[in-house]
Amino acid sequence: MGKNKLAKFAEMETFPHVFQYPFARLQVEAFPLKGRWREEFFGNDHPIVLELGCGKGEYTVGLGELYPEKNFIGIDVKGARIWTGAKASHEAGMKNVAFLRGEIEALTSFFAEGEIDEIWITFPDPQMKKVTKRLTSPRFIQRYLGVLREGGRIHLKTDSPFLYTYTKAFVTLNHQTVITDTADLYDGAFEDKILGIRTYYERQWLSRGLTIKYLAFVPHLPEGGFVEPDIEIEPDSYRSFSRSRRVQ
Repeated sequence: MGKNKLAKFAEMETFPHVFQYPFARLQVEAFPLKGRWREEFFGNDHPIVLELGCGKGEYTVGLGELYPEKNFIGIDVKGARIWTGAKASHEAGMKNVAFLRGEIEALTSFFAEGEIDEIWITFPDPQMKKVTKRLTSPRFIQRYLGVLREGGRIHLKTDSPFLYTYTKAFVTLNHQTVITDTADLYDGAFEDKILGIRTYYERQWLSRGLTIKYLAFVPHLPEGGFVEPDIEIEPDSYRSFSRSRRVQ
């Protein structure tokens, strides 16, 4: 590990709003704020919103600035990424933002049933070859239901036609309640404060002509459980090297 990463990890240890609980740590110690985020950390009864795979935390911080009446927690397994948003929110003195370094698979170790009001999934890897790793697959949606309150929303924001098509198919097949659905978030038809939050890489993708898709829905487990969509989906026409770099 490079010195720069080590320095970031060390600095994050000094931030009171950053919690580093990778899988190995959870095996030996329980997460202390599970079920107590509002009263013991945020000190209010406001709604809690998660951003999964938050990367540098630009969206977590941006939402926190726009909605001071809500609490926001960014989650990512990569601590060096989280540092950017963690440092910015710390220096700004934001009290409604926190960051958690840990695996999304361990959500129920960090949050109690019904403790979360909304979940944002922003620009995840579409995982075109690995359905069980897609953050909108039945495997993950069932995990989200373990922490979401009844009627809580899931927001997907993606540049991937593949993931957008897959998620729409899942939502339709399993009769989930759609709140908003647009294949082009910036076509002028959709008006919301969230349009003002554009991450660095989102701006890069838009400059290359990629459209941003947005789908918001209320999940619920159908009788008999979720059904996996069995459809052929055309792969994305550009290669995805990582979350942070996509080229035509």
